[in-house]
Amino acid sequence: MKVLKSMPMLAAVLAFAASSAAAYTWDNVAIGGGGFVSSVIPSKTEQGMVYARTDVGGAYRWDKTALKWKPMLDWVSENETGYLGVDSLAVDPKNAAKVYMLAGISYFNGGKTVILRSSDYGQTYAITDVTAQFKTHGNGMGRQNGERLVVDPGTSSTLYVGTRWNGLFKSVDSGATWNRMTALNVTTTPNEAGISFVLPDPHSLFNGVAQRILVGVSRYGSVGTNLYVTNNAGATFTAVSGSPSDLMPQRAVYDGAGNMFITYGNGAGPHGHPSQPEPMDQGKIYKYSVGTGAMTNVTPAGINRAFSGISVANGNSQRLVASTTNTYMQQGSAWGDRVYISTNGGASWTDVIARGYAMDTGGVSWISTESIHWAGSIEFDPYDSKSVWVTSGNGIFKTSDIDATTTTWRFDVKGLEETVPLNLVSVPGGPVVSVIGDYDGFRHTNVASYAPIHAPRMGTTIGLAHAVGNNGAMVRTGNGSMYYTWDGGTSWTKSPVMNGTFGQVALSANGGTLLHSPQGSTTSYRSWNMGSSWTAISGLSTADLRPVGDTVNSNKFYAYNNGTMMVSTDGGASFQARGTMASGGSNLIRVAPGREGDIWVPLNGGGLARSTNSGTSFSTISGVSNCAAVGFGKADVGATYPTVYIWGTVGGVRGLFRSTNTGASWVRVNDDAHEYGGPGNGNFVVGDMNTFGVVYMSTAGRGIVVGKP
Repeated sequence: MKVLKSMPMLAAVLAFAASSAAAYTWDNVAIGGGGFVSSVIPSKTEQGMVYARTDVGGAYRWDKTALKWKPMLDWVSENETGYLGVDSLAVDPKNAAKVYMLAGISYFNGGKTVILRSSDYGQTYAITDVTAQFKTHGNGMGRQNGERLVVDPGTSSTLYVGTRWNGLFKSVDSGATWNRMTALNVTTTPNEAGISFVLPDPHSLFNGVAQRILVGVSRYGSVGTNLYVTNNAGATFTAVSGSPSDLMPQRAVYDGAGNMFITYGNGAGPHGHPSQPEPMDQGKIYKYSVGTGAMTNVTPAGINRAFSGISVANGNSQRLVASTTNTYMQQGSAWGDRVYISTNGGASWTDVIARGYAMDTGGVSWISTESIHWAGSIEFDPYDSKSVWVTSGNGIFKTSDIDATTTTWRFDVKGLEETVPLNLVSVPGGPVVSVIGDYDGFRHTNVASYAPIHAPRMGTTIGLAHAVGNNGAMVRTGNGSMYYTWDGGTSWTKSPVMNGTFGQVALSANGGTLLHSPQGSTTSYRSWNMGSSWTAISGLSTADLRPVGDTVNSNKFYAYNNGTMMVSTDGGASFQARGTMASGGSNLIRVAPGREGDIWVPLNGGGLARSTNSGTSFSTISGVSNCAAVGFGKADVGATYPTVYIWGTVGGVRGLFRSTNTGASWVRVNDDAHEYGGPGNGNFVVGDMNTFGVVYMSTAGRGIVVGKP
């Protein structure tokens, strides 16, 4: 167990001697949502206290004073990146300050899984590592199911967690230790989603704990029982007869009047699974009577879509709201899910979207052409049964009046930033330009305000290059498309020809030569007319290289190839091997602005290397034992060299550092409360070229973070 505070704490570290760390404030570059919010969980005991969990962007708490979402897991270190995948979140039904999370992502940190436990609204945590007993996957199929983790309604120290691979577990000490409930003979399922929800009945208390618990299992009935119930606190479990065998339970809710409502889909969701026979395009809603054991089909008439979200109004068992998921029907000018409301306990339903739909963008312009989709959870406000939240693949939407003839859904994401940043440029005298997963990227003239999305759009955009000697020239590349601009990203023109897809791009200093290394291709290409025609580059025969242009000499390009620096002196037509250094480094190398041949290479465990002779030879920067990313920003007052930023280890401390003296000494600029799981997939740190000290960093799913002195 470990206790970690999420309050800002300054660290002190220099390369060679102790010194106070720089005092920084941290926030996000404003994008607005952008990722899958897998569940929203309002407290029924404290008005205005609402939590939300995401698949790769951590968890949030609604700040009812500031009227924005507050991130709860920005303290996670690089050894804890997987904690940003919150597979379930439980709020103590007696105390909204007590919150628990099941967190972990299978492909981060060796699949480490933890139970995060807080008694102060997520300001501090006790952490129980449960990896040896069970593992989770917050970005796995069925991540919108739930909740898998719950607190017993009678005894706050008793918790249950349904796992993906290891069965059902119980804790009687507030999540500090766990034991498997062996009476439920379920471990995993063919789709590896396992137990989809655990629902205790608060009206079944005896000796302080719920006796009746409903458990959903993410499998078809042909594989095994997919719905179980215990009436003796888990001593025995029995199959619930009547659960549809061709569907899988998604979510469930108790109505307070002796019934549980269960949503079903023909898959784990939130979308079809390519490697499993789970199209996720059909489903139903059932009502389970706990008294008689009867299962009644209460699906909206004429609708045979997958359902996920389900909620009952607090104090009114007749008032229900439900959502489809992975359904694409007309929704304003876009296509997305449907929301249904019932005022008679599910006997009949009204299609809220079909009745009248409007969107309030909340100032986030890019969402205007998008939809509410992958609607995994839907919840009434416990204190206002007209007010409803619904989660989506791009954020959270909320309506203040679901009964209105035209229901307006506000994009309710202020403070919630959940994107995967893939590249960023700070243009001297110009904007900050980003590219991200799913939603193209943005041109930010003020990083604190929502910015316009790149147009034309192409979805996930990976490559981005800027011509240092031709300020307005940039190129971006994504899924089968490439666009260039001469005006700093105000307008973009599509390149006529593109070889392969995605990949990385480089521009010469004057913007006249363009290089492209398509994703997975062992051939890279060169164009001198922005993609009207291409020739293959000789000397670059390794897949997924990342060439960069010299910032002064337009004939020079460089590419790191696992320990060897490849150099071109003929405008990218050919590359030859030059200097060597440690293997295993990042392919995102940097050339210092305005300095020909001044190359910096982050070598991960090999430290940080630098060449001042165009890659002919390299030396390592003393005091940096590990470096995952390097970038440049505006020089300090009186300094003659750009500020250098790294994500790495200096003096035994891991973090984000800056140097104003060419790496002779380093100051840590982040702190233990702002680690964000490290730079993540984008793996970049970029200093602002217009304001000294400002630095941007990628994350694994928490968007682009910005630090300001």
